[in-house]
Amino acid sequence: MFTQIQLKTMTSVLLIASLLFWGCESTLNTESGSGTGSMVVKLHDAPVDYDEVNISVARVEVNNTQTDDGWIVISEPNATYNILDLVNGDMAVLADVELEVGTYEQIRLILNDENTVVIDGKSYDLFVPSGEQTGLKLNINAEIEEGFEYTLLLDFDANKSVVKRGNQDLYNLKPVVRATNEAITGNISGTVVPIDARAIVYAIQESDTLSTTFADTVSGEFTLVGLEEGSYTVSAAPREAGFESGSVDSISVTVGEVNDIGEIELSASGGE
Repeated sequence: MFTQIQLKTMTSVLLIASLLFWGCESTLNTESGSGTGSMVVKLHDAPVDYDEVNISVARVEVNNTQTDDGWIVISEPNATYNILDLVNGDMAVLADVELEVGTYEQIRLILNDENTVVIDGKSYDLFVPSGEQTGLKLNINAEIEEGFEYTLLLDFDANKSVVKRGNQDLYNLKPVVRATNEAITGNISGTVVPIDARAIVYAIQESDTLSTTFADTVSGEFTLVGLEEGSYTVSAAPREAGFESGSVDSISVTVGEVNDIGEIELSASGGE
């Protein structure tokens, strides 16, 4: 059902945060000659109700300084990823590489220029305000240790990243991406019934939505990934008419574990 999309910019918030770091004096954080560890970069999606959102990644780079001088290319996938397929724990591996030990301040995705969004069967180009020379930069402060694997999860929020321009059928791609160290996270899984409610499921902590996914349209199963340890409310909202939303409070997340909360049952709407 879905094809793939190409990503190419950064949100203004990320840009400002990054510029603050780049203004600092360069400080090399790797420890040359002290061994290597590995970094794996995985992409997943907070979904949106479009037909497709397509991202093409030319290469992935990391920076071991606080300036723009230390970028290292760690992969060149030059591939298009089906972002709307990357839900319920399915992820695309963007990089898997050995690196010198030390702290890597930033990651950058350099995008190709074939971004599209498909809405009601019609494809539209996604305009990226910042070109591929700049890319999408995120502050990560990833600590690579000798003999250990560091897995970075990039949660691409398609709903916030595709922005309509005025009243015309023109769209901007302004990626909103949350970066998380997988080693400090756990997951929540479960099932939403009835399946034909086609629910979207949220993990909410206080007033913040920290993970989102679609319940599977065949099984109703869902997995909310990349959650730091703590207590969450899991909310399920139907995408089809005739059902009420449902939620479960005080769901705990433990690092490295999956908390299966069983079924969330959505009642029928009174007016249907």
